[in-house]
Amino acid sequence: MTRSNMIKPFATAPLVIVILLIAAGLYWFRVDTGKVETPAADPAAVATAGQTQGQAQGQGQGLKALATGPLAALLVSEPRKNIPAFTFKDGAGAEKSLADFKGKVVLLNLWATWCAPCRKEMPDLAALQKDMGGPGFEVVALSLDRKGLEASAAFLKDVGADNLALYTDVESKALAAVNALGLPATLLVDKDGKEAARLLGPAAWSSDEAKAIIRELMK
Repeated sequence: MTRSNMIKPFATAPLVIVILLIAAGLYWFRVDTGKVETPAADPAAVATAGQTQGQAQGQGQGLKALATGPLAALLVSEPRKNIPAFTFKDGAGAEKSLADFKGKVVLLNLWATWCAPCRKEMPDLAALQKDMGGPGFEVVALSLDRKGLEASAAFLKDVGADNLALYTDVESKALAAVNALGLPATLLVDKDGKEAARLLGPAAWSSDEAKAIIRELMK
């Protein structure tokens, strides 16, 4: 073998090494950019997510269209929000939570005996409960008054709203849980226990507009 023939294999070795390095670099680049191990999106999952989002938007638009007149200040939640768990007591002193009402639409109203706007709207809430209360809907008027059951019961009787079930939260846990900025504060809770809408301040809850919104939630 001549000297020139002996040199040729060594001369081509750097070229082979360069090619191998380039191939390895391309592989790692694809891994780093997620092109090797990223699974393809499941078309069924994408379609389901799109349908769910569309349904939520449709529900919100339906409520917004009905929030007119005395309910124009209603804030519709899109998407509907989970409500942090909190407990309160019923008129017998038993512990309750919103989970106890799951399966029905709930109008959760936070009030206190010293709250003048609460006194103004309480007869409307009582009238709403009288007209629509039943297996599919309930007004949960929750007193945050620190004086407890007796003072809250006396207040409801005094304003002519003693057809409302008595619920109390002397520690005001509900106020923090729902992030309410003052009283009265009202949340409309759907059958799944999620916040569908809220309104801060008094409202004509026995109005046709309010009843139409509740019927929409009860569908």
